[in-house]
Amino acid sequence: MKHFTIQEFTHSATAQRLGIANVPPPAAEAALRRLVEQVLDPLREVWGRPIKVTSGYRCPELNKAVGGVPQSQHMAGEAADVTAGSPQLNAQLWSLLQQLNLPIDQAINERGYAWLHLSCGPRDRRRYFAAP
Repeated sequence: MKHFTIQEFTHSATAQRLGIANVPPPAAEAALRRLVEQVLDPLREVWGRPIKVTSGYRCPELNKAVGGVPQSQHMAGEAADVTAGSPQLNAQLWSLLQQLNLPIDQAINERGYAWLHLSCGPRDRRRYFAAP
């Protein structure tokens, strides 16, 4: 984990406000490390600029509190929502991600590049799509 820390993936203002302990179990922490090592660090290396994690690991209680889907990959430590700082930069990051052909399970352009949802896990579906 060259460019990211586990703390970036567990920090949540919602969890703090609601008193939720958002601590990943060992399997979820291992999945977070895999996501970083296989996708986020290589992407950051080529991007050459910071990439901010806006949502990473979510314990089930936090996932419910933020309205996450019941089977969210965030709960397994397999997903992170990230931003390069603006929709325009996120669109560029999206293009770079596709060019690099990293082992993505899902890459979702959320709300017109407001942020990108990236996942890496036991499946390697390489699904790229936009969500409203």
